[in-house]
Amino acid sequence: MEINVLKRVTEEMAGNRSVALVTVTEATGSTPGKTGAMMAVLADGSSYGTVGGGKLEGEVTKAARECLETGADQLLSYHLKDDADGIGMQCGGDAQVFIKIFKPQNQLILVGGGHIAQALYQLGIMVGFRVTVVEDRKEFANRERFPEAEQLLVGDMGEMMMAMSLTNGSYVVIVSRGHQTDEQSLRGVLGKPAAYVGMIGSRTKVAHTIKSLRETGVPEEQIRQVYMPIGLNLGGQKPEEIAVSIMAQILSVKYGTTPNHLKMLEIPSS
Repeated sequence: MEINVLKRVTEEMAGNRSVALVTVTEATGSTPGKTGAMMAVLADGSSYGTVGGGKLEGEVTKAARECLETGADQLLSYHLKDDADGIGMQCGGDAQVFIKIFKPQNQLILVGGGHIAQALYQLGIMVGFRVTVVEDRKEFANRERFPEAEQLLVGDMGEMMMAMSLTNGSYVVIVSRGHQTDEQSLRGVLGKPAAYVGMIGSRTKVAHTIKSLRETGVPEEQIRQVYMPIGLNLGGQKPEEIAVSIMAQILSVKYGTTPNHLKMLEIPSS
């Protein structure tokens, strides 16, 4: 049974979904679940496997859901008694459970495989992103250009982005070969639960894109979620410099910070 639970945890991770693994680490006295019993609690709140059922399993499942929300592991002890210190059970034993949260690694999705995407790929790998490259040209999406990319997807970029599942750990950067492919790719992303969506372009291009989206009924709140023009205003114009400005913006969004200088204006006295 435990091996099936572990397989389910692996499947959830492969699907880019968070999952909680609950393990009974110690059971003394009369308890419904014995030491080593495992259960997986999924991101949608459902569970797979068992730690004994009954009130204990209900309490543990509730705690696992809370851990999924916070992203924190937790070690919990339960008294299986019907008294002030217990959880309303008659078993009389004690159980200790450990809840381990497995979170998918943040995903950087690069729509386009040109010079800016190459530089972003290198920065993304450096700071720990799983990288996917989406292109409609094979010569711009290959292992020579992106040796450590998790996925290299070649085809119609708009259609691929429409079909792609995104999560709150997905960061999408649209830097394709032209205005049309950028807008088509953007339309495939809008309304999905990505942490970040950015599209490159001049203010004129962005204004045109916004006008086009509005005219076709895209909700205003979806349009406003897109970072366009993309990146922080660092002043650089080289592809590598633009990539740095984009990654700086992504990290700012990821950590919920407002970009600012860290320079000390006053030196503290020793």
